[in-house]
Amino acid sequence: MSSSPVLYTFRRCPYAMRARLALVASQTECEVREIRLAAKPDAMLAASPKGKVPVLVQPDGTVLEESLDIMRWALFQADPAHWLDGVKPALIEQNDTTFKYHLDRYKYASRYGTDASHHQEEAVHILQSLETLLSQEAFLQGGHFGLTDAAIAPFVRQFAATDAAWFQELPLPGVQRWLNSFLGSPLFEQVMIRYAPWQPEDPPTRLLNAA
Repeated sequence: MSSSPVLYTFRRCPYAMRARLALVASQTECEVREIRLAAKPDAMLAASPKGKVPVLVQPDGTVLEESLDIMRWALFQADPAHWLDGVKPALIEQNDTTFKYHLDRYKYASRYGTDASHHQEEAVHILQSLETLLSQEAFLQGGHFGLTDAAIAPFVRQFAATDAAWFQELPLPGVQRWLNSFLGSPLFEQVMIRYAPWQPEDPPTRLLNAA
């Protein structure tokens, strides 16, 4: 059993991304194991049979397999940047339900057999509600980047990247500024380091000092 938590992750997954954000922000010592979705390691499936990232296995064997649970656990250990001050659960719930629903059916329209333009439009309506907030404050959580921002930004990033030129032309200057600030941050750079897919014989890779 590892002496520090082990995180099974997939670099581009927005759920795994936000878990990594909180782990780095809380300065939690953690072993990171990048997986291939087509060849999930047996150790991960033994810990979490549902086979979805992120999965955090604590030294005592406790398993956290929901990204928000991992975020809150990490920040309850330490919260040097005050990410837990002023969290807006309703915005996170909207992101994880309505926005994610439309995002998937816009980005993967052929998979779902849906009208991409309809779901694109519905997602923009939600972003317009974020624009109202971001036209008055620098961050969704108010004056500082917090758990709310970290929980939502990876999904807005995915939406924006689907058609980047079109997204940049939307009348959403607050959302665009906020997203670009996130994408240009040292924190984002840290959590988006590329790792080779983990193999059982590999030495531990630490999330905080990986290069």
